[in-house]
Amino acid sequence: MGERFDVVWADAWAQAEPIIDAAFAGRSRRFDDLPWKLDTDRGAADTWFSFSYSRVLDRDGAVAGLFILTNETTARVLADRALRESEEHFRQTVELNPQVPWTCDPDGNITSYSKRWLDLTGQAPGEPDGTGWINALHPDDIPGTCAVLSASLAAGEPVDVDYRLRMAVGGHRWMRARAWPRRNEAGAIIRWYGVVEDVHDRKQAEADLRRLNETLEQRVAQALLQRKLWADVFETTDAMVGALDLDYRLLAANRAWIEEFEAAFGIRPRIGDDIVGLLAHRPDVAVSIRATWGRALAGEEFMLVEEFGDSSRNRPRYELKFTTLRDHDGRRIGAFQYAQDISERLRVQERLGRAEEALRHAQKMEAVGQLTGGVAHDFNNLLTVIKSSVEFLQRPDLPAERRSRYLAAVSDTVDRAAKLTSQLLSFARRQALKPEVFDVGERLASVADMLNAVTGARIRIDTTVPDVPCHVRADLSQFETALVNMVVNARDAMDGAGTLTLRLTCAATLPGIRGHAEASGRFAALAIADEGVGIAPDLLSRIFEPFFTTKEVGKGTGLGLSQVIGFAKQSGGDVDVTSEPGRGTTFTLYLPQVEAPVPAEIRREVRSGGGDRRLTILVVEDNLDVGRFCTQLLQDLGHETVWAHNAEAALAEIEADSSRFDAVFSDVVMPGMGGVALAHRLRATHSGMPVILTTGYSGVLAEDDTHGFDLVRKPYSAEQVANALRDALGQPKAQT
Repeated sequence: MGERFDVVWADAWAQAEPIIDAAFAGRSRRFDDLPWKLDTDRGAADTWFSFSYSRVLDRDGAVAGLFILTNETTARVLADRALRESEEHFRQTVELNPQVPWTCDPDGNITSYSKRWLDLTGQAPGEPDGTGWINALHPDDIPGTCAVLSASLAAGEPVDVDYRLRMAVGGHRWMRARAWPRRNEAGAIIRWYGVVEDVHDRKQAEADLRRLNETLEQRVAQALLQRKLWADVFETTDAMVGALDLDYRLLAANRAWIEEFEAAFGIRPRIGDDIVGLLAHRPDVAVSIRATWGRALAGEEFMLVEEFGDSSRNRPRYELKFTTLRDHDGRRIGAFQYAQDISERLRVQERLGRAEEALRHAQKMEAVGQLTGGVAHDFNNLLTVIKSSVEFLQRPDLPAERRSRYLAAVSDTVDRAAKLTSQLLSFARRQALKPEVFDVGERLASVADMLNAVTGARIRIDTTVPDVPCHVRADLSQFETALVNMVVNARDAMDGAGTLTLRLTCAATLPGIRGHAEASGRFAALAIADEGVGIAPDLLSRIFEPFFTTKEVGKGTGLGLSQVIGFAKQSGGDVDVTSEPGRGTTFTLYLPQVEAPVPAEIRREVRSGGGDRRLTILVVEDNLDVGRFCTQLLQDLGHETVWAHNAEAALAEIEADSSRFDAVFSDVVMPGMGGVALAHRLRATHSGMPVILTTGYSGVLAEDDTHGFDLVRKPYSAEQVANALRDALGQPKAQT
């Protein structure tokens, strides 16, 4: 007593000092279960204290000291901690128990259960409380379970009942619920404690044991009855019918099955024989029979067609159907085979197939004849113009005005021939397209004057486009050609007078057309509706055929609509047509809709030398006439040329000295390596070498337009070649 406080509590002074200062300042404090690290005779110890600090005032109100009430609570804190750890240990033990512990009150209302019940049944927390657990039982087991539970609660006897519990993963499993009462000093029940355990496997084993204990007499009687039924039913059919048990022994077979087996393998089987064992001298056949029958014995039901019998005979072909045999409890006991000779049916089908192929060939030849006749007629007309013009041009005394007229006729006729070829390739979906992303509505507005000129003054064009852009990726030239072809057809159907309606719809669905299923994705749908005479129903299926037309001779080639459908199909879309005679026709062109293009911010750098500098071009062309013409054309443009007759020779020229060439001008279709493959090779080995491809037809480019190389279509002009070179080299185009 009388010692300074900071000396008495020296080991705890760092904690106590701020508290004491606060108390002297008038802020009384209380702390419950405050941890303190104290030095004791046994060393540093963790202790807990409850403190209260308040100041003591004298009669004048001055601070005379502090009143400190201290109570050590270490024992209680440690006891509480031990209790919590014990409870957590008990909880973890309960939750990890594969059984489901539960409790209920004296009236049978569930008061607690482990989380495993929720995991098993899928019930939500709180849902099993009271009598909610009954909802997880199989409906057929609820009455019996409730009766047993009520009887045990009334008598105070232990509960023991089996029921099927609905599983959260599906199905039901058998469970066993047991419970015992807890009583007070007076003997009254105050709570029930129970567990639920999974006994499904045991139940299944007991059921299997009961089935195995069926009497042999019953099995024999069933087999005899089954055998009699077989004899009564299957001996009346020509089909081969047989059955094996799980050990491949013959359970039953009709006469046809036994006789065919004997004819094929020289052994007459009897009921009870091991079929696989009978064929020990034919191991290949034994393995095949075991594999095929094994599938059916394992529970698979299937059908197959195969030849049967010895290879030395004219072996018939059978349709074999295999079915698993099961007893009244659903257990597999064997397999059943039904084999029917379908040799004649297959021969008839083969003859029918040959006849259909002959018919298709005849139809194809008819179409080829029609196509050839149409092409020959049109090209002969064009060649007539060219031939006669050339003859006049050869006259030395031909006036300049007429010479210009004949030269213009030749040029115009070549363009018409190229257009005819393009339409044919488009119909065949072999036209090398140059797709680009454009807004259909914007293009309709830009070609409005052209369409008005095509239709004439007596036809009013009513165009409806959505307010939002509608972008597609297609060949713009082919799109405009298809549009003109449909508009011209509509004009002719209306005899040059009436209203023509063009309606564009965005994000449309491509319906099922001509037997094709509906396509997924968004489509731009351009509908062109006329008020014309319409199309007869029997002609609707033919309107897209090449050279088919209902117009008078000289009024049309019959290639317009075939170009439209060829362009649509090659672009990933389709064309639909609806018509009513006397009421008009509507053609709807569907093209896949795409996102708007991102404006190009970066342009290719212009190579040094200017747009008119002299270049050295490697020409790759296998056709001698075209090769001579191409090299002469390039030389007339002021360039030097090296001519390689195939891609392999071109690669050799490049490898010898690639620095001497400014660009490569290559045909696409060549023997050996094609132009596209050559371009890819050069892109990989000489990435800075510009490559320009040229073709009049290419299935490769028609199927994939994304090769990423510049393309010049045949027939080409000097101006087209010059501009293609400027594009490839990043130089300004010539003004036209």
